[in-house]
Amino acid sequence: MGVGRVKVRGPLIGVIGAGSCSAAIAELAYEVGREIARHNGVLVCGGLGGVMAAAARGAKEQGGFTVGILPGPNIGEANAYIDFPVATSMSHARNAIIVRTAEVLIAVAGSYGTLAEMALALKIGKGVVAIKPQFSIPGVRLASSPAEAVKQALALLDAGRGHATLE
Repeated sequence: MGVGRVKVRGPLIGVIGAGSCSAAIAELAYEVGREIARHNGVLVCGGLGGVMAAAARGAKEQGGFTVGILPGPNIGEANAYIDFPVATSMSHARNAIIVRTAEVLIAVAGSYGTLAEMALALKIGKGVVAIKPQFSIPGVRLASSPAEAVKQALALLDAGRGHATLE
């Protein structure tokens, strides 16, 4: 009997953004997380604070599942809303794992780390939706609300942009 592909609950949607953020940005990330869970998605993020913690909290409070791809060697570093912590000991290089794992990404504001994740995602053909981005990047779809961001992310998946290669 061969090993088959693991079926997850729903699409793997990455949420990327800064490890510390304003209350307004945290609220946007929280709502993105809630919307992902409402659509039976699995939230994939960096597992730490700021946008990552707010989005994971939103997903958990809505009954969703969360995966945190951590930069350090200790799963205890994950925020309290991460169901499945993955310790990488890779520092910022773990961003490549986040991008490869997620089928599509939603950026909530962010800075240079977020920019790097967005660029890598676009480079490998994954869809990226952004709310309040600090950078203008060709190929990134803009959304004015968390609900619109998740709707666009799901539309990108339906159109075949950004699919996980987990075989």
